[in-house]
Amino acid sequence: MPEIAVLDQETINQIAAGEVIDRPSSVVKELLENAIDAGATAVTVEIRDGGISLIRVTDNGCGIEKEQISRAFLRHATSKIRSAVDLLTVSSLGFRGEALSSIAAVSQVELITKTAAELTGTRYQNHGGEEISLEVVGAPEGTTFLVRNLFYNTPARKKFLKSPQTEGSYISSLVERMALSRPDISIRFIQNNQNRLHTSGNHNLKDLVYMIFGREISANLVPMEIVTEQVQITGFLGKPLISRGNRTYENYFINGRYIKSNLINKAIEDGYHSYMMQHKYPFVILHLEIKPELLDVNVHPSKMELRFSNQEEIYNLICHGVRETLAGKELIRKVCLEEEKKPSEMVSKEAIPLKTSIPKNGENRNFSGAIKGPEPFEVKRSMASAIPPVEPPKHLREHVVSYVPDVDTGEIKKNPVDKNPLAGHRQMELFEEKMFSREARKQYRFLGQLFDTYWLVQYKEDLLIVDQHAAHEKVLYERLVNQMAQKKIYGQMVSPPILLTLNMREEEILMKFMERFRQLGFEIESFGGKEYAVSSVPANLYGIAQRELLLELLDSLTEELSRESDELILEKLASMSCKAAVKGGDSLSVREAEALIDELLALKNPYACPHGRPTIIAISKRELEKKFKRII
Repeated sequence: MPEIAVLDQETINQIAAGEVIDRPSSVVKELLENAIDAGATAVTVEIRDGGISLIRVTDNGCGIEKEQISRAFLRHATSKIRSAVDLLTVSSLGFRGEALSSIAAVSQVELITKTAAELTGTRYQNHGGEEISLEVVGAPEGTTFLVRNLFYNTPARKKFLKSPQTEGSYISSLVERMALSRPDISIRFIQNNQNRLHTSGNHNLKDLVYMIFGREISANLVPMEIVTEQVQITGFLGKPLISRGNRTYENYFINGRYIKSNLINKAIEDGYHSYMMQHKYPFVILHLEIKPELLDVNVHPSKMELRFSNQEEIYNLICHGVRETLAGKELIRKVCLEEEKKPSEMVSKEAIPLKTSIPKNGENRNFSGAIKGPEPFEVKRSMASAIPPVEPPKHLREHVVSYVPDVDTGEIKKNPVDKNPLAGHRQMELFEEKMFSREARKQYRFLGQLFDTYWLVQYKEDLLIVDQHAAHEKVLYERLVNQMAQKKIYGQMVSPPILLTLNMREEEILMKFMERFRQLGFEIESFGGKEYAVSSVPANLYGIAQRELLLELLDSLTEELSRESDELILEKLASMSCKAAVKGGDSLSVREAEALIDELLALKNPYACPHGRPTIIAISKRELEKKFKRII
């Protein structure tokens, strides 16, 4: 047997560093969190070569006293907690006392700091965990960390880093998230001597969304606010039309900490369930303030995960909050008839020269393209002048601020002039008049049916196109939900009975939810052995493939047995209402179409079917006139 030996301190430090510091973005995360914990109101992050050769983080926080600097670089040294009891109520971002020792173990660190009480600052150097110098210097109040040559003494770890561009993108994403977590702190990010981000710290979250994600997203947000005794949730939900193919844009912060949580992801996505197409994910920015004693933040070294003591309450609060916030909002997708243009076709060098394209204050340029989502800084700076700032409605004008780029620095600043930059332009605004409502119904003019599938309705200056299958599917879904809530679901006898042969797992599910099946209108009895006879089915679904529907329902429940929710059966059954809905290709009379739309208008969310597909889209008169070249 090999001899057991105690590792030397250098090896211990490098192993510990590997748990906390795995790439340059980890260093930036720890130093940014320390700056915020130090009470900074302004922080600057500068990197070179993706943070591999240099990371500089400067803040105007409280600083570190000279006699405590060496102690701060020891393992498990922290000012955030004093005992294990404090872990139950920790409110700071950092608390493990491993960050500085882990960073110093794999890099060359220089620290310059000064407190308000000291006349001079202190400069401290630590290379690979070894103290090099400690001297007095002149310095402003606050702290500056310079981290050079990351992993210089651990080449095996360094070779696993990606290209400087990729590592820099990780840091950029991290800084953006940290900025979104603290709208009250001005955060500046510099990469290879270029300004990539500079937030104002004016407490306005929507300004940050505009700056980081662009105009399209910021113009399609719905504010959300929920306050209970133990939890407070504020932020913005994106309209379904700005959905994405992954969860990258699901951002949420708990007590100012960016985390990842399967529970919160599921709550958000379940709240969007009837608004979003399958395999699409919403844009959200949510801030949750939860009492610290209800959280366990000491779950993972990177502090990216935590546990809740009230998981069910958190899930229900977010899920129902998202659903209720979206309910009643105008969510019709407006369709543009212009062909999608490639980025290279959107702007030519002749139209917007890179060095001279930024107009002076108040000057506007004509531009027909549109930017979707965040673009690289170089593109933003050259194209920002061509994007007219959004003009809000009169009653909301004081809440929305337009921005233009600074002529010299390229930084986004408030636009001091231009009272009505969008005169004559039709813009998609968040708080617009609802065109699909009972009030607007009186002005509808039914034009007819297209392809035996779509109903065309004229309303003022818009053409509404209704998908009859998606609309009927939504109506049946909501009708079943309401009947279930009012206990008015009736069964329809079938003769001869439907015979099902179930395996042991399916039998377990059937027995577990038998009472719920009965409430839905099913009558199911044992027929001997593994056979079961179904003598009654829900009246609303009579006439469709009952046997296949039941087997599909049991299969779905088998896959999600761990989720013990009464809503699950209803959810699965109601989503199958598409089998009973009128199909595309079925001819309807005008009276039938009017009755369908009237029933659709009575719903809280008439804009999407249970699967998330839109029930209605709109095309403006202006778009049609542009296509026919009546206007240019």
